[in-house]
Amino acid sequence: MPKLSPPSAGYGTLDLARARLLTTFGYPDFRAPQVRAVQAVLSGRDSLIVLPTGGGKSLCYQVPALLRDGITVVISPLISLMKDQVDALARKGVSAAFINSTLSVSDVATRMTQAREGSLKMLYLAPERLEAGRTLQQLAVIGVSLLAVDEAHCISEWGHDFRPSYRRIGSIRERLGSPQTVALTATATPDVRLDIVRQLALRDAEVVVAGFDRINLMYQVAPVRSQSERDTTAIALVRAVEAPVIVYAPTRKAVERVTAVLVRSRIRAVAYHAGLDDALRQRAQDAFMQQRARVIVATSAFGMGIDKPDVRLVVHHSMPGTLEAYYQEAGRAGRDGKPSTCVLLHAYPDRFTHEFFIDGAHPDRATVRHTWMFLRAHADRDGVVAHGADEVAQRLAASLGDRKVSAALRVLVAAGACTAEAAAMGRVSVRLLATPERIVGELTGARAIDRELLRALWKVAGRTLEDGAAIDLDALPRRFGGGMGLVPVLERLAAEQFVIWMRAGAGVRLDPRARHAKWPPVDWSAIDRRRASDLRRLDAMQVYAQTRYCRRAFILRYFGDPEVRSQCAACDSCLGATEVLPPANTKQSVRGRPRPL
Repeated sequence: MPKLSPPSAGYGTLDLARARLLTTFGYPDFRAPQVRAVQAVLSGRDSLIVLPTGGGKSLCYQVPALLRDGITVVISPLISLMKDQVDALARKGVSAAFINSTLSVSDVATRMTQAREGSLKMLYLAPERLEAGRTLQQLAVIGVSLLAVDEAHCISEWGHDFRPSYRRIGSIRERLGSPQTVALTATATPDVRLDIVRQLALRDAEVVVAGFDRINLMYQVAPVRSQSERDTTAIALVRAVEAPVIVYAPTRKAVERVTAVLVRSRIRAVAYHAGLDDALRQRAQDAFMQQRARVIVATSAFGMGIDKPDVRLVVHHSMPGTLEAYYQEAGRAGRDGKPSTCVLLHAYPDRFTHEFFIDGAHPDRATVRHTWMFLRAHADRDGVVAHGADEVAQRLAASLGDRKVSAALRVLVAAGACTAEAAAMGRVSVRLLATPERIVGELTGARAIDRELLRALWKVAGRTLEDGAAIDLDALPRRFGGGMGLVPVLERLAAEQFVIWMRAGAGVRLDPRARHAKWPPVDWSAIDRRRASDLRRLDAMQVYAQTRYCRRAFILRYFGDPEVRSQCAACDSCLGATEVLPPANTKQSVRGRPRPL
């Protein structure tokens, strides 16, 4: 059992925290909403902190972590978010590190050694990583002084970004010895807050909800009737400001299309979405952060942990599926407190896209049964299906659709009927498609590394490579850089039809009890509840887009902010605007369509 200080001991005073805030982070004082949150963490109490995007949530655990002995473990959902946080701390001279799938085995071992020796103050991990291998056992032995759960709304099935792995953090916390825990999120309704406290088993939790009223933000909705009208309105809005702009689009394809539209209009814009490789995403982010590009067009993958204070305009090219997502993304405007504008381009049919995704996320009983029958038919005597979850989805996609099958697999895993086992990092299956003539003729000059890799694979597998061979990338010559270094090369070769490859070793294992049962114990009522909850959140987003009343008041009521007022005099509804207003502090006007009665 880790050796921890008792929760009642306290970990410094607010004055000490202010001094550390100044010396390490350069801020003279906490913002008013942060004070109560920092005091709760300093007192040793479990806490739930709900502050809006740009409200400085991270400082509420980072500063107290620097005032106490031992290591603070931060659970974070995204690799990019972890890296951004750790890089920012490193620039401030704070010893922090992350452990995720981008690291080699030796790098992970080095960082765990640093944690064991006490040279790390903060360690960032994904919940999946905490469950993998010996990480959890090692941290339990080391002792965790403070557990911080970032993006804590992911814990709740009523939250807008529910992740089943987050649901297991409560048991992870218990296995760590139930250290003091602080949960943080920018978007949690009262129901979600109760669920977070319950799921994490927080003791006598201090719940801090503050700062939802971003008084520097003006909220507007611009009704649009066609794709061209969306584009025209977005171009006009962007041209009306000279400062940085974020344009959110719902899909990768939409991001690429809108970016092209802006570039053709001679607006310096870059695209950002999860379909780009790491290097391209980083290049786009750097161009925006360093103002080589004035506009970034992105999916929701962009923004978490990004600290760019001078964004003056956020445009949603179409309606998000939840008010939580909209508020979080719109809140990336005006983080420096100066007047900024958030515009939603809205057409009622936007709703249908989200209904499609909701239907796919909550599979019908027939899809779950069909998927279960496939797993049972392909399981060996030990209950192992030699197909990974992605491959199962691909095999059933023609009849059911891969999204529905993926959702059915999640249902079966949640029911305990089976487990999805991850592929080994360095083990892959590769099939050679290209002829020797094409390889020699096209992989020349800068592509020499690609040709050398294919030669090394042939040396290992011989002619079996033409039918598909299992390869251990980490066993290839060290000059190739192991599994992590070779994945981008394989992806490049696959994109150009030189090879087909996938990770090997993945599979689905049936629970011994479920394997002999006629039907696994699926909780259909829970599925129905989650679907109904998703539809209610979509309804709330739709009502916000169409309301004639104060938009700011609508948002504050939704999140349960106690300081809600009936009017704000700073949204299009309160101002009686029938046109899209120009963004704050601009010279140009932006003509829009009249709002519907």
